[in-house]
Amino acid sequence: MIEFSPWPRDLAQRYRQAGYWIDQPLTHILDAQMAAGPEAEALVCGSRRLSYADLDRQSRNLAAYLAEQGLGHGDTALVQLPNVAEFFAVFFALLRIGVVPVNALFSHRRLELAAYAQQIAPRVVIASRAHELFRDDAFAVELRAGGVEHVLLLGEDDPALSLARRLEQPGELPSGAGPTPADQVAFFQLSGGSTGTPKLIPRTHNDYDYSIRASVEICGVTSATRFLCALPAAHNFTLSSPGTLGVFHAGGTVVMAPSPEPLGCFPLIAAERVTMAPLVPPAVALWLRAVEEDPSRRAQLDSLESMLVGGASFAEATARRVPERLGCRLQQVFGMAEGLVNYTRPNEPAEVIFTTQGRPISPDDEVRILDEDGRPVPDGTPGALATRGPYTFRGYYRSPEHNAKAFDSEGFYHSGDVVVRVDGNLRVVGRIKDQINRGGEKIAAEEIENLLLRHPDITHAALVATPDAHLGEKSCAFLVLRDGLEKLSPPALRRHLLELGVAEYKLPDRFRFLPELPLTAVGKIDKRRLRDSLAAATA
Repeated sequence: MIEFSPWPRDLAQRYRQAGYWIDQPLTHILDAQMAAGPEAEALVCGSRRLSYADLDRQSRNLAAYLAEQGLGHGDTALVQLPNVAEFFAVFFALLRIGVVPVNALFSHRRLELAAYAQQIAPRVVIASRAHELFRDDAFAVELRAGGVEHVLLLGEDDPALSLARRLEQPGELPSGAGPTPADQVAFFQLSGGSTGTPKLIPRTHNDYDYSIRASVEICGVTSATRFLCALPAAHNFTLSSPGTLGVFHAGGTVVMAPSPEPLGCFPLIAAERVTMAPLVPPAVALWLRAVEEDPSRRAQLDSLESMLVGGASFAEATARRVPERLGCRLQQVFGMAEGLVNYTRPNEPAEVIFTTQGRPISPDDEVRILDEDGRPVPDGTPGALATRGPYTFRGYYRSPEHNAKAFDSEGFYHSGDVVVRVDGNLRVVGRIKDQINRGGEKIAAEEIENLLLRHPDITHAALVATPDAHLGEKSCAFLVLRDGLEKLSPPALRRHLLELGVAEYKLPDRFRFLPELPLTAVGKIDKRRLRDSLAAATA
């Protein structure tokens, strides 16, 4: 059994009595569709079309193979796949035998994957030859040396390593195989983090399933929904808000796209009659630009009924352009992999939809907005968000130092977001944590600073956010170099970071070189002064 911090007994009882927790494993989503309409279309992936029966068969075949290898309860898996149908077959296969996965993003590289492997000690790794780490066998050999027993690869010709073979080769689940109990960990979600250490979020069947079911109801997902999966499939937003799992819950169809790039997505939306699309604000800006450059492209979006936008700050002016230019309903989302999800509702006034990120899913979502001394602030006043509820986790996996900072004595999770509450709706206005939100991708400043300091010519480093009209935020690295050096070339610095295995989206957008970094009265780097200097330079 994977260790995690459970909800107190009184809260767990309340959530069951309210019907939030139904004590069913997440595999019931697929089982229900097998009973209701197994031949209905579940997935469109390129030229392939998979019914619910196809998805169920593939997931059971893989589950049977892994169970035959001795995998089951207490074991973990590290998965890294692109936006392909196989992602879901693998996810349900692991759930079906109680193996708890971490689903890494396809943009993650050596640094992140090695950190996840160190934390969970996976027995199996499932990945793709399309990823640079798995184009040859060197990293797989490294993983095996670290204790990984099984490696399966998409795009592999060797039958012993082929994921495709294991998905298609018939197998029977052993009689004792089954999911973990519904109140136990189903899988790990990834935290954006602010410290540089990738933190894992244990999600139970009960809490995640409730978030999915409630999202389906709020967002109006039905069996007629055709959902564009263009953001990374492993993202919490894409997976559950209402996400692909919400669409499967309702018996709808998920249409896979490799990326949200508009000139690729628009023809796909037209061909597959997509009705719902989740996007982050930078992708929305690209879609708007594509239509404004060529208004005839809007005809390709005729089937699109709703667009869900979350993951980063969304400017009101841009929000108002969505229905006007793209011809679909806007629904704003503010959620976190740790739990709490807020939506604007379709029937609310336009002012609410364009200027807020909505209100929480559940009547039992407890939200506190606090000042610097931990006291509640009046509505309309910015404050730090603290929350607990039936689908907000109780602690990071094996991370007592982070949990001590993130949770108070009552079990409220302090997210690091600065929000304002107006008539029950939340408006996100900033972050407390030292983190850059670059187009919905979270970058921990401390992580990049520590990697920069591994360069022999750098003595001090500070990474700060700078506003960007397109991405929301970009990053600037302020560097102090060893005596005698005035600057280093940005390409060389980025190459240094890439060679350490960091994901490309984490690379600083700008570099500035100073003789020394400004300090606060207590001797810490004064990042406010650094940000102010950037603002003054662009004024």
